[in-house]
Amino acid sequence: MLLRIAPRKKSLKLTTLTTALALAVAPMAALAQENRGPPVLRDTETEQLLREYTRPILRAAGLEKHNIQMVIINQGVFNAFVADGRRIFVNYGAIMQSETPNQIIGVMAHETGHLAGGHLAKMREQMARAQTQMIIAMLLGAGAMVAGAQGGSNSGLANAGAAMFSAPGEVIRRNLLSYVRQQEENADKAGVKFLTATGQSAKGMYETFRRFTDESLFAARGSDPYVQSHPMPAQRVAALEELARSSPYWDKKDDPALQLRHDMVRAKISAFMERQDTVYRRYPMSNNSLPARYAHAIATYRHGDLRSALAQIDALIQQQPNNPYFHEVRGQALLEGGKPQEAIAPLRKAVALSNHAPLIEILLGQALVATGNNAHTDEAIAILRAAVAREGEAPIGYMQLAMAYGRKGDYAQADLASAQAAYLRGDSKTARDLASRAKTRFAIGTPGWVKADDIVNTKPPPGQKGN
Repeated sequence: MLLRIAPRKKSLKLTTLTTALALAVAPMAALAQENRGPPVLRDTETEQLLREYTRPILRAAGLEKHNIQMVIINQGVFNAFVADGRRIFVNYGAIMQSETPNQIIGVMAHETGHLAGGHLAKMREQMARAQTQMIIAMLLGAGAMVAGAQGGSNSGLANAGAAMFSAPGEVIRRNLLSYVRQQEENADKAGVKFLTATGQSAKGMYETFRRFTDESLFAARGSDPYVQSHPMPAQRVAALEELARSSPYWDKKDDPALQLRHDMVRAKISAFMERQDTVYRRYPMSNNSLPARYAHAIATYRHGDLRSALAQIDALIQQQPNNPYFHEVRGQALLEGGKPQEAIAPLRKAVALSNHAPLIEILLGQALVATGNNAHTDEAIAILRAAVAREGEAPIGYMQLAMAYGRKGDYAQADLASAQAAYLRGDSKTARDLASRAKTRFAIGTPGWVKADDIVNTKPPPGQKGN
């Protein structure tokens, strides 16, 4: 299930990687969209592949036990970044534009370099130090201006004081940017080190940054290297190439099975996120590869031809009967096509084959609820409760749980689940209102009452809706 948490923004322009400086200046609140948090995509198949890409890198970096999460951002531009020391954010555009697993793995290695180097914490310290320096400079400048004014209107001291207001800011800014450039270089070196330690090539990382050079070379020509947040592209790529080529794994190729999975995920993202004509330009009907057929099947159901889509999906299942994601997309097509009862069987199969992936369990619970059959209510509640216990950041799971409880007449649990869904959406006011009502329905001190009380007394994060 490829789940869109926020509206899609269409853009396929290649951009450079976001770095620690941008994150220090524009923290997570700046990524919020209509107070609902960053626009996130959820998909079990894609997330599982990214986890497999990053697991050996994180192990080499000593971060395997830090529970680093992969978050897919609903943006078509090529971008990846770290923001809070425990998550790596990657745009779906980065996956789409990475032709090989090694290219996106190289990007993940670079971002892991930022995490392993503690660059976010160090950048915050650097920003705080720069702010302190700025305050001191402004106070000194103000003092000089006062002294100049007392010395008479023609005093050069007043002019010097005015200059002191502007000059230190530029110096401090350049120093800060220089610091960020050094962090980027360090992340490159660390990334290559992690790739080498895991027996992987750094060629994909080099190829990605070389693409950035090709895109930005004209814009960077004649620019001041001291006001660049990244090292000058040509210099950075040359240094990276020399470092990457020194690895004994430079010419190592991706495993064909992994390449196929990568191509399947790219096809899936294209089919869900791009216009139908764009999908068929990428994957013309003459292309009979498995990824192309996957894209065709999804695009067909998404544009209203359910019968033809099911035939195409069944052909995929016949070729790979144990692929959980083929069964998942069949169930999703049936559910979205208004056939929830028929969606249950393929979704049960997908849950079993995926080792009970919570997002697929949520889709199964949604199908059970959508049938309107009260005989499915208890099963839906059990499945959804298990899913949200392991996947606590999917509002749709709590929304479906609220509907199931409502159908059962358990309005206390329905209000609590609705409150949890609203909280995850970033609507703190609605969450507190619903939780307050839930508290009146639960006995004081019961687990439900305690959960509702926690929501009532939780202050909304900056940027979220309050009272």
